[in-house]
Amino acid sequence: MTPFGMAMRTLRQRKGVTQRALAQAIGVTPAYLSALEHGRRGRPTFELLQRIAGYFNIIWDEAEELFRLANVSDPRVVVDTAGLPAEYTMLANELAKRISTLPPDVVEEMTKLLKRNP
Repeated sequence: MTPFGMAMRTLRQRKGVTQRALAQAIGVTPAYLSALEHGRRGRPTFELLQRIAGYFNIIWDEAEELFRLANVSDPRVVVDTAGLPAEYTMLANELAKRISTLPPDVVEEMTKLLKRNP
């Protein structure tokens, strides 16, 4: 599941709406909405994000957060290391190979480290 998928599920649960009902209201199929929530689809379009925000009647900060989460929720990430030192390419490939096996505490520590060093 992606950060955006988790946010969508929370919004639906708070409002007490099913995936099927939400999908119908925003003009997508239930299968697409399920795939989006579970991280099997890429980022939603800006237009779809607007329809989701409108459906849940969220504005300003909450809508901005939903859009931000959508931008960091693409499950297929491309890391371009062209022109960087070889060590950067090795790191990107090692992370791609091992990310699914990293324990949550390691992921949390790596995230903290990356946020400290923009």
